[in-house]
Amino acid sequence: MSATIIDGKAYAAALRIRIAAGVADFAEATGRRPGLAVVLVGEDPASSVYVRSKGKATEAAGMIGIEHRLPADTSQADLLALVAALNTDATIDGILVQLPLPEPIDEAAVIQAIDPDKDVDGFHPVNAGRLATGLPGFVPCTPLGCLMLLKDTLGDLAGRDAVVIGRSNIVGKPMAALLTQASCTVTVAHSRSRDLPGIVGRADIVVAAVGRAKMVKGDWLKPGATVIDVGINRTEAGLVGDVDFDAALAVAGAITPVPGGVGPMTIAVLLRNTLVSAARRDGHPLDAASL
Repeated sequence: MSATIIDGKAYAAALRIRIAAGVADFAEATGRRPGLAVVLVGEDPASSVYVRSKGKATEAAGMIGIEHRLPADTSQADLLALVAALNTDATIDGILVQLPLPEPIDEAAVIQAIDPDKDVDGFHPVNAGRLATGLPGFVPCTPLGCLMLLKDTLGDLAGRDAVVIGRSNIVGKPMAALLTQASCTVTVAHSRSRDLPGIVGRADIVVAAVGRAKMVKGDWLKPGATVIDVGINRTEAGLVGDVDFDAALAVAGAITPVPGGVGPMTIAVLLRNTLVSAARRDGHPLDAASL
């Protein structure tokens, strides 16, 4: 029996339709459109492609997208000055500074300079603290997208054993916090975990976010487990995830492909967070749970 393929591309497309409808309602009620500012420093090829994708998606959702493309030798002071200006710009609801930043810019200092209430990436320490304590805030886009796919696939997650492989601030830690809030029993595994196959083998839910091609083997998985593969690794054979997809397909109950799984969710959730920010800032009623 083969696992069900979790179609992140289809889910993201449906989410973007709901967001566009919410944007239209917001614009009609307030007389303005939500605004997202994206800042790109330097010419990193992958970042440039991603920023272009964000711009197209923002426009398609009916939002205002503003791009600030700065040369690689931009000083940290100049970048912080731009962030400060965007913080006070009433037309901007979301600020995203594309990572990685060129050296010697201090990424942490730049992230901390963003107004937490415009931090639609969810990376600011204030938003990390809000997530950890269950307060309303912005959650990083990739883990929130993973949670949406899990709930769509499994329904109620309460009581399930979940393993998150990876402990980054961008995916691993917030993913573990979201699963904890969903009443899962959560284990965070990483490069120093002992008996990783044994840990994974007990899990009903496996979220792999380590950046190592095909690290999670099919025979590690509990039969019927739901597998969310966050990894995007470029190999000679093309893009592959952190999970050995072909081997996992014969064991898992459901699994995300790479590409076409988690990836499309990230930009869709960014748009969702921007709409939520606009609604909060204008006091516009919005049922965020429906997005």
